[in-house]
Amino acid sequence: MSQLEVIGSLERRIDLAVPIAAIDAEVETRLKRLAKSVKAPGFRPGKVPMSHVSKMHGAGVKQEVLGESLQKTFFEAIDAQQLKVAGMPRFEPREGETDAAEIRFSATFEVYPEVRLGDLGAAALKRPVVGVEEANVDETLDILRKQRRGFSKVDRASQKDDLVKFDFRGTLDGEVFPGGEATDFSTVVGEGRMLKDFEDNLTGLSAGESRGFDMTFPADYSAAHLAGKSVHFDVTMKQVQEPKLPELDAEFARSMGIADGDIARLREEVRSNLQREVKRRIQARVKEAAMEVLLANAELELPKSLVGLEIDRLRQQMLNQIQASGGQIKEDMISSDIFKDQAERRVRLGLIIAEIVQKNDLAAKPEQVRALIDEYAQGYEDPQEVVQWYYQDPQRLQEIEALALEDNVVAWVVGQVQATDEPVKFDDLMGRAA
Repeated sequence: MSQLEVIGSLERRIDLAVPIAAIDAEVETRLKRLAKSVKAPGFRPGKVPMSHVSKMHGAGVKQEVLGESLQKTFFEAIDAQQLKVAGMPRFEPREGETDAAEIRFSATFEVYPEVRLGDLGAAALKRPVVGVEEANVDETLDILRKQRRGFSKVDRASQKDDLVKFDFRGTLDGEVFPGGEATDFSTVVGEGRMLKDFEDNLTGLSAGESRGFDMTFPADYSAAHLAGKSVHFDVTMKQVQEPKLPELDAEFARSMGIADGDIARLREEVRSNLQREVKRRIQARVKEAAMEVLLANAELELPKSLVGLEIDRLRQQMLNQIQASGGQIKEDMISSDIFKDQAERRVRLGLIIAEIVQKNDLAAKPEQVRALIDEYAQGYEDPQEVVQWYYQDPQRLQEIEALALEDNVVAWVVGQVQATDEPVKFDDLMGRAA
């Protein structure tokens, strides 16, 4: 093994060799093992001649053994050098060097960078402060009632929140455009399922009445042939139905899972759910602020290999989502460029967090993990079943451990910076329109 070569700020190269005799011996051992079960026309299972087995599988087995030997030799070498490899190495044969006894190759790889975290004492961080009031409980109950509303036919002009059925015909330069015509179309006025300029013209019409109006599609409208275009619509109202909200009574409480129909218990459950959601959203905001502080106060060089791996992961994630929703798309149709900034941010944060965890002993403790799981489980009918569900799968448990670790890092950052409380309106935190 030659000396480690530094070829960049993070990039390294090391020359290694694997004895050919060791490769050949392992290949022969695996082929003999394979021969016991291999099948081939004209031979009974286990009776195929070794020459035939070698011809059928020799190349593949040799490639497999060589790959494993390269990996083993490489990691033994970098362990001896006490190097921490970022990503996967790139193996290449050493040009101009041949030896009957060895396979000589070089491995090019990146090492993890030094993370330099500045003094966080001057950094500022705001923590939202939000209380859950009775009015918030009332508003949430109204939303729940609205979600379970019914509709009944009325003989009056349409208004906001009505369910209306109508025909429409849209023309562009006097011609009906694709998708511009429908019969017995239904929508709830004011829910935003259609363009606002269109919905605004659905009010004030009784069954049998018609209205014509002009409107302009937004410049960024999804249908390119209509984006920014002015069109004319004719609408004929067919039916108007007004909403009927269920009464806030025992029957409604039972429909919400309160077995005895106790309204007070329903209100308490709604309040508890809101408090959990408020806590979750506050934690999310503080976490985001803490991550921004770290990004702004850390210096490090990003290993290209880690960024590349993250880009590949994000691309595959998008591909899976598109295919799961029924879309047809190939991986090469998704450009890596759209993931570059996100991948770099994730890798940068991951390296910073890992450094902070190591230097400050912030690894997640079992009791923290259990507390998080218990908290999540409270939102379900059978909390203990949820707890068991997490502990039955190591991968699910690791996800919670990662969240607990992030909570530790956020708490550490908050303890370093100038953190101040900031009163925030309940509706603003919950993303509700005023």
